[in-house]
Amino acid sequence: MIKVVGLSVSLLMATIGSSAFAQANSEYYNDHYCTTCHGVDGIGNEEVSAPRLAGMEVWYLQRQLESFRAGIRGTHKMDLQGIEMRAMAEDLSDASIKDIVAWVGTWEFKPAPITFAGDAEAGKALYTACASCHGAQAQGNEAMGAPALAGQNDWYLATQLHNFKKAYRGRQPGDRFGSQMIVMASMLVDDTAIENIVSYINTLGR
Repeated sequence: MIKVVGLSVSLLMATIGSSAFAQANSEYYNDHYCTTCHGVDGIGNEEVSAPRLAGMEVWYLQRQLESFRAGIRGTHKMDLQGIEMRAMAEDLSDASIKDIVAWVGTWEFKPAPITFAGDAEAGKALYTACASCHGAQAQGNEAMGAPALAGQNDWYLATQLHNFKKAYRGRQPGDRFGSQMIVMASMLVDDTAIENIVSYINTLGR
């Protein structure tokens, strides 16, 4: 059974007002806020539902931070992870976002640990539709606006597929790529299908 990880409001947000984020310079923000959840090596942290950033494409990371800031992502009450990231991103300047993505771009790609054990062979058949955008090896395709999936935390991929399937993510006006993913995720009939497709992605890019 897929575990859709919930995320409580972080201790940082309980103790630090949003004005502190607006005043913080990018280096301080990076060192103290990004790494607190995503880890000093950017490998992600399931305990706080923070995905791997190490090796993530800078163009995709920039788009997501801008989407969180603009309220295109992280607005649905059931998108608990997105709500927290929106709070983190809403006061970022353009310059801060560029600094953050440049900094994250220096991290070495490290595949996240595998935690799922679904039917990868069944997932391979399901992944055929995904490959047209994300690539046969889940390597991503900037021209299609599709990020790499290989090596990402499997629990995070499952959570996002669930969010798209339930339209917790992708319904906001302006989220063109999210709306496309709602259509794709609707083809996954149940949690078992999501677990299988993620288990297949786990076999790629390692």
